[in-house]
Amino acid sequence: MTRVIKTEGEYQNALDEISTLIDRDPDPGTPEADRLELLTLLVENYESTEFPKRTPDPLEAIRFRMDQQGLKQRDLIPFIGSASKVSEVLSGKRTLTLSMMRALNSHLGIPAAALLHGGSATPEDSDEIEWDRFPVKEMATRGWFNGTSLNTNKPERLLRAFFARIGSPMQVAALMKRTDTTRSARSLNTYALEAWKARIINRAAEQVPKAPYKSESVDLKFMREIVQLSWSSTGPRLAQEFLRQHGIPLVIEPHLSHTHLDGAVIMKGLDRPIIGMTIRHDRIDNFWYCLMHELAHISLHYEQGFTHFFDSFDLKESKDQREQEADKLAQEALIPKNVWSKSPAKSLPSPEAAEHLAKRLRIHPAIVAGRIRHEAHSFKILSQMVGQGKVRSCFNDVSWS
Repeated sequence: MTRVIKTEGEYQNALDEISTLIDRDPDPGTPEADRLELLTLLVENYESTEFPKRTPDPLEAIRFRMDQQGLKQRDLIPFIGSASKVSEVLSGKRTLTLSMMRALNSHLGIPAAALLHGGSATPEDSDEIEWDRFPVKEMATRGWFNGTSLNTNKPERLLRAFFARIGSPMQVAALMKRTDTTRSARSLNTYALEAWKARIINRAAEQVPKAPYKSESVDLKFMREIVQLSWSSTGPRLAQEFLRQHGIPLVIEPHLSHTHLDGAVIMKGLDRPIIGMTIRHDRIDNFWYCLMHELAHISLHYEQGFTHFFDSFDLKESKDQREQEADKLAQEALIPKNVWSKSPAKSLPSPEAAEHLAKRLRIHPAIVAGRIRHEAHSFKILSQMVGQGKVRSCFNDVSWS
């Protein structure tokens, strides 16, 4: 659409395209960014003619949603970037960027038209990184700077070198603002998440792949083949090697403080997807569900423009459609729906029922026990069957202190 909007249908089509373009988060100066600006002007022109009072301005829309959901200013930090930025936005001193709009639209459901109302978005603060917000001391303690001491180097210099494989500070800043693919029951430290993600990318680059990654190779059959490895006591390590043979690095790296992260898949800007897992909960059932969930994201969402999915399974049910899709496929890979519906384990939460179904599917009993606990909404039953303390021992090359 490149002409004046004259009908309600054209108006709705323009709003749909605006939402799609915001999701893509186009870089300033690109054809998509120009089109977004043009559509915004066309929509504003139509609104001013047909219903000038219909769409609130961005601040009104944000404050309305905050009041509706009982949100405080600090609750907007994951979507806007920092406490100071939130304060400046709400006071009218700073206008929204596209990535802020995208996050507010995705997470808080604020209509894109309202966020764009009154003018186009400002350019991204691509070179604005608050280097002192990274958990640099924890990173140094873990040896992430190759033994370089903080005493002899400025933190910013170390961090720039650490992020070099991801790109320039401009690219790092842009990636940090993509918050729409984070699943968590609580706000996570964006700077710590980005540092952990860079660590995963850096470690994956050190691994020589045994084969190139083949697009669309990850499907339900592929996932079930990996689940079969769970029967072995070294199943998690076998899964890592299996994925490496198919060009997919599986990097095990404990989470940083204030992230509460279980796993992630990193997709964009790489020649292959990378899976990172923290083994935050050292249980066999948790390991296999988390791995299948990240593989499901690759199967369903790879090459769709997403940079990454961060997943914390403290949030059992997500409202994000992409997370729901990944949950469903992960469950199907672990225990097929038609098998589960006919199994005694579905209604009989006993060790014998779990063992019986596990033998039938040739999977570890912990996977069945985990499914029973999840379905029963009780994590006190079958606790002796979920393989507590049996995963980290498979990765002796990782420092768990």
